[in-house]
Amino acid sequence: MATLFTKIIDGEIPGRFVWSDDVCVAFLTIEPLTDGHAMVVPRAELEQWTDADEQTWAHLQRVARIVAQAQQEEWAAPRIGMLLEGFLVPHLHVHVWPAFSADDFDPHAPMQGVPAERFDEAARRLRERLVAQGHGEHVPDA
Repeated sequence: MATLFTKIIDGEIPGRFVWSDDVCVAFLTIEPLTDGHAMVVPRAELEQWTDADEQTWAHLQRVARIVAQAQQEEWAAPRIGMLLEGFLVPHLHVHVWPAFSADDFDPHAPMQGVPAERFDEAARRLRERLVAQGHGEHVPDA
């Protein structure tokens, strides 16, 4: 049975994508810690990071760093958070988000009641920043 993330990747469930290539995608999470919080997810259904071969894991790390650099620049964040968890969805995913203080690192305190327009704006800003940084070939249309 396909995971929730596979359904998002396949377009069965909507997602706000900011990156797409043959190995992985990145899209905004619906439970962000801060604006622009994205997840880098392999297309292959790998349950956790230790299941990924070295090439896939290296690629996910590279994409997470590219997305993080765009987040940091776009939101002028002093730090970028990164987290691997995977208990709720058994599909490897790397969280990356702009962080402004240690309070932004509590995975049990996501933003609540975020309007769709705020997600749309964050996705637009992140896509535009990635294009400006020279990664347009991997940035999907809204």
